[in-house]
Amino acid sequence: MASSPPSVASPSPDGLRRGSPSSAGVDSREILGFIDDVEAAGLELHNLMLWRDGLVVAEGWHWPYSGDRLRMTHSMTKSVTACAIGMLVDAGRLTLDQKVAPLFPEVAIDPDSRAARMTVEDLLTMRSGQGTEVSGSIWRGIATSWIAEFFRIPFDHEPGTTYVYSSAASYMLSAIVTRVTGQTIHDFLKPRLFDPLGITNIRWDVGPDGINPGGNGISFTTADGLKLGVLHAQRGLWQGQRILSERWVAEATRIHAGEPGDQYGYHWVVGDGHFAMLGVFVQMVRVFPGSNAVLAFNAAMDESKVVTPHLDRHFPAAFGNGTDAATDVALAERLKRWSEPASFVSTAPSDPAAFAGRWIMTSNDKGLTELAFEFDQDEARIVLVDGEGEHRLIAGRDGWAIAPAYLPGADLHHGYRMDGMPTAAGLRWIAENRIELVVHFLESAFRDTFVFSVAGDRLVMDRSVNINSGARAWPTMTAAREA
Repeated sequence: MASSPPSVASPSPDGLRRGSPSSAGVDSREILGFIDDVEAAGLELHNLMLWRDGLVVAEGWHWPYSGDRLRMTHSMTKSVTACAIGMLVDAGRLTLDQKVAPLFPEVAIDPDSRAARMTVEDLLTMRSGQGTEVSGSIWRGIATSWIAEFFRIPFDHEPGTTYVYSSAASYMLSAIVTRVTGQTIHDFLKPRLFDPLGITNIRWDVGPDGINPGGNGISFTTADGLKLGVLHAQRGLWQGQRILSERWVAEATRIHAGEPGDQYGYHWVVGDGHFAMLGVFVQMVRVFPGSNAVLAFNAAMDESKVVTPHLDRHFPAAFGNGTDAATDVALAERLKRWSEPASFVSTAPSDPAAFAGRWIMTSNDKGLTELAFEFDQDEARIVLVDGEGEHRLIAGRDGWAIAPAYLPGADLHHGYRMDGMPTAAGLRWIAENRIELVVHFLESAFRDTFVFSVAGDRLVMDRSVNINSGARAWPTMTAAREA
């Protein structure tokens, strides 16, 4: 017989206390309803954590994801950047009406230009005056100074007037933190934000200026994101310690810019009765301040509006009087089943000899030159060769192998290389002359699928990805068996 979730539990390794939904006045039926709606809509939800009144009351991770792994948060990073700006403002080291240009004297700026009139608050509210959205995927392809690149973007509007969402604005906020403090924003926040919240394993990319991107680049656990939401739900307090001023939290999470359906605070997305950290492919921490509740989840969805109706239907309706223990148990068992590995077995006889060995790729615009397969009883090793060298992947045969890997293909992954990221890879036969290789990149939203087909000494390769900001497939490529 299944047992009920504990009413109140001691803190876990992440420092958060657990309890049953009913013990925090949460209706498990609404959470189950949200999951049902998401699955019926065919949306790819990877995990979720729900906190209310001091307790994590529901949590689950779909295999192959898990709570102890980092997760690329993308634009959720913007809300972290806002914390650093708020701390500097509260400390009197920065003002919201500070002009940005004087902080970067190495860039020649006309003192009578729009760029010269841009303020820190204009960056925070995405009203820099620039008329072009710049995605982090574009920044990642630039090897020269991103500060200089920022000021090359045309200022089509008067700063402070027109909302244009752009990661370039967020990068400049991070650069401002570095200019004011002499530290990267990561180093500045570590003793002031991350350490107090017990966020101990955080990775933040660094750009060519030696500055952390302010709009993206953070990887941390789902629980870490939840904690940042809890901090803001509690108006800047964490376990009795003041981390952010109540005034700053109120200002950061109210509407300053945007239009209905796309409203923005100080690097927080603001809705009706809630505000959120939000990253591309729907990495989300939604805060319900009136209910003292926070929902965190990671996903691989096209955009947040595909899940918003389901969120609005079940939250904050879930925050009421709770339900009975049996419903709490049903929810806990549903979430526990998420961790069961996906079956991945061949549907046709295997013929390793048809694929084994080296293949010479025909000319292609991805720079691939060779492909190789090696097989043993339980695993397959796949090698892709390009101008950078050999890139090896280990895959389970009719199952899964967990190992770090790097595969060329940043254009399929929102511009990220993901070098050495842990993967769960499996290989199976789907026809006598065809194999399928599936690669989950475990710290990201991305899942690649390769299909290799062989006819004699000719091989055909197709590659696609489950989600991306650009193309979701490579052109079909061919190869010939090495003589």
